[in-house]
Amino acid sequence: MNNSQALPIRYSPEVDRALTDRLPIVALESTIISHGMPYPANAQTARTVEDDVRSNGAVPATIAIMDGAIHVGLEDVQIERLATAQDVAKASRRDIGAMLATRRTAATTVAATMIGAHAAGITVFATGGTGGVHRGAEASWDVSADLVELQRTPVAVVSAGCKSILDIAKTLEYLETLGVPVVTIGQDQFPAFYARTSGHDTPLRVDAIDTLAGTIAGHWQLPHAGGVLVANPIPAEAEIDYAQIEQLIQRAVRMADERGIAGRDLTPFLLGQIVELSDGRSLQANIALVRNNARVAAQLAVAIHRVGAAST
Repeated sequence: MNNSQALPIRYSPEVDRALTDRLPIVALESTIISHGMPYPANAQTARTVEDDVRSNGAVPATIAIMDGAIHVGLEDVQIERLATAQDVAKASRRDIGAMLATRRTAATTVAATMIGAHAAGITVFATGGTGGVHRGAEASWDVSADLVELQRTPVAVVSAGCKSILDIAKTLEYLETLGVPVVTIGQDQFPAFYARTSGHDTPLRVDAIDTLAGTIAGHWQLPHAGGVLVANPIPAEAEIDYAQIEQLIQRAVRMADERGIAGRDLTPFLLGQIVELSDGRSLQANIALVRNNARVAAQLAVAIHRVGAAST
């Protein structure tokens, strides 16, 4: 039994029409709105990213939990609500049931967005960067639920790699253990969010969207196949040198240690500190990479839709 079919889901009119007409759709997370950027950049970016998806041939479906339901596709007033409210929760898989039962407003992480997308029949999802294995995880055991969700839920996640604040080498090792394909577009190195390269080789490389769509379709023919992590490097003109951003990350990590910040509060704290330490440059890089991922995800959704249409 697929329990996701029983989830309370509400579709925006735009997404409802797209599902009826079987159009390509791209899921978008909402944590970037409520926890990833300051206002008004968060609301402006959310709207711009949706337009990027539309201009590349697909329909955007931003996902959030509101009023006792998983909303797949948000109206403008709902985006503004997420961008400005002070009490928006951050929901991963373990939190969804409680958020629905208490009718609390919650933004969805990568893991929760994948669940909502899969329940709605959406196979492509664009985000900024995924979670992963945190630095010092050998002592803290701090590993994002995003990685396990990639193992179990068949959605292609287009990101700029995992967030630079994480231990990239350990994250790649853990994804290999889980059997999650990691495919980088156009280069041999896995990207590092703000930087195009991380110093770590990518497990798989593709140079064309159609090849990527075929790779993903092939993976989904395997029994019990889960998700695919698509690593899309930040545009060259927007990247921050890896050594430079690494210095800022280490400073932010020390500040978090000194203040005892950990768990679900750690990532928003680190990202906020990096914005301050970089004089806003990291925020501009974040916006650029999210938009780039949305464009590529839309092209991928169109290509997967074409592959599916050809096979029927």
